[in-house]
Amino acid sequence: MTDRLYYNDPYLREFDATVLATSERGGRLAVTLDRTAFYPTSGGQPFDTGTLGPYQVVEVVDEDDGSVVHVVEEAVDRAGTETGSVVHGVIDWARRFDHMQQHTGQHVLSAAFARLFDVRTVSFHMGAETSTIDLAREVTADEIARAEDLANQVVWEDRQVAIRYADAEEAARLPLRKEPVRGGTLRLIDVGDFDLSACGGTHVARTGAIGIIAVAGWERFKGGQRLEFLCGRRVLRRWRSLRDHMTASVRLLSVLPAELPGAIERMQSEAKEQKRALAALQTDLARFRADELAARGVPLSGDNRDVTLVAQAIDADANGLKSLASAIAERPGFAVVLVSTASPSLVVVARAANVRIKANDVLGALVKEFGGRGGGRPELAQGGGLAGEPASILVSATEAMKRSS
Repeated sequence: MTDRLYYNDPYLREFDATVLATSERGGRLAVTLDRTAFYPTSGGQPFDTGTLGPYQVVEVVDEDDGSVVHVVEEAVDRAGTETGSVVHGVIDWARRFDHMQQHTGQHVLSAAFARLFDVRTVSFHMGAETSTIDLAREVTADEIARAEDLANQVVWEDRQVAIRYADAEEAARLPLRKEPVRGGTLRLIDVGDFDLSACGGTHVARTGAIGIIAVAGWERFKGGQRLEFLCGRRVLRRWRSLRDHMTASVRLLSVLPAELPGAIERMQSEAKEQKRALAALQTDLARFRADELAARGVPLSGDNRDVTLVAQAIDADANGLKSLASAIAERPGFAVVLVSTASPSLVVVARAANVRIKANDVLGALVKEFGGRGGGRPELAQGGGLAGEPASILVSATEAMKRSS
């Protein structure tokens, strides 16, 4: 079992320890110590990083037997990690303190929801950029704002955050915010006159060190509500990002910050109108080009000699080819195959309602010969990724149409 120094002193940044054992973990050296200040992933909080002797610690694992394993970057000679050796550990303090801010902030925010609205926190997860809590029921925007206000009031009052220990019998008499998940001696985090919870994580010594708690967003989740929040330096980073993006946006649109939503709404409305106008113009153009292409149609020989075939290579995307082919196929007796001039080729096959050719069979034959993929119905099929010259694809399509019925 490893003595966890962070339990009593989360501000400890350096320590010496004795190597109890070494092993392999994912191709890397894994070191078990008699004592450690490195926090292993547990309870929604990620592991610490730092150095162990000359090696970078890249993962810290909490084992079932109570030991803590430190996974380090591959060591060539592994000198200084032999069993019985004394090693010096150094915590990445910036990462550790960030985790302390977020975890303590979670205690305060969860307690605020419990005190104000009797809403229980179901789970907590700390990410690299933001953290989340899952609440047992949905809450309103007003309730979120009130809980956020209360949580920050506690932060700015700079209350003490104490570490206490209690056995199961004593803990049963204490006003814990939630039921402990294990028995035995419990480590309790006491946020002065506001929250008391069993927790093995690392926390700041006073709430003022949290800095600020900000709820960044929320969504429905499993019948409750998932809240994304940030504390301390993360809030400052987010604010700087929002400030820079806001400044750039108002400069580009020549509006004041408060006018930005309205300006975006107007732009979206104008873009929809332009899109509708463009679609109408494309439809008119497709009809015009369809007339032009239909005039170049030739009789299809074979079993479908009564069919007029339009087979052309066109500089257009998939939507353009489909629109053109559909417009041509509106004419009785017409069949059409259009191939893009770009490589790999896009293909659209279509036919009029009174034509017996199956467009999907024709496309299937082309895919079999030239590769790619696609599908469709007897009256219209389209595909892409065909590896061949447009002229060769058109010749093969014509032959396939002659055979199709």
